[in-house]
Amino acid sequence: MEIERTAIADVLLMRPKKFGDARGYFMETFRADQLAEWIGPQAFVQDNQSMSAEQGTVRGLHFQLEPRAQGKLVRCVAGALFDVAVDLRRGSPTFGRHVGVELTEENALQLWVPAGFAHGFCTLVDRTVIAYKVSDYYSPEHDRGLRWDDPALGIDWPVEPDKAVLSVKDKMQPALADLASNFVYRP
Repeated sequence: MEIERTAIADVLLMRPKKFGDARGYFMETFRADQLAEWIGPQAFVQDNQSMSAEQGTVRGLHFQLEPRAQGKLVRCVAGALFDVAVDLRRGSPTFGRHVGVELTEENALQLWVPAGFAHGFCTLVDRTVIAYKVSDYYSPEHDRGLRWDDPALGIDWPVEPDKAVLSVKDKMQPALADLASNFVYRP
């Protein structure tokens, strides 16, 4: 597996090696020892998967507050999506900046989104399936969100705002300027 840093050093892009023949392909999608070389030991406690029926579905931007913050290792199992991580760590030199990566079934790329970042995605095709490992359990009382189309974030989403398919919850999230988070940057 190849691992590289993105424009925000703590967000990693991972490329599993695919071995294919006429039958299909094989790939290792996770190696704890390789990820630990980049971020230290990381325990995952829950695997999540969602299917979005329509192209242009936006889910996010979501995160959990400390002490239940989650790191996420994200991949696209079917279809294609534009995946985003936004730095919410106060005092970080990249606070409010984002990384956006296209994850597809074909490219098999994975994105490591550390705790302290909001995460979201937009589907590029119908029936897109995303799967991700998380480093802490879901906690409704720590669950928070950030407005997906906040102009302060400068995210170039692949969908027009009036065409995005959103949940009621995601339509009502606060802008970055109004966000209450408890993440602190620790160099």
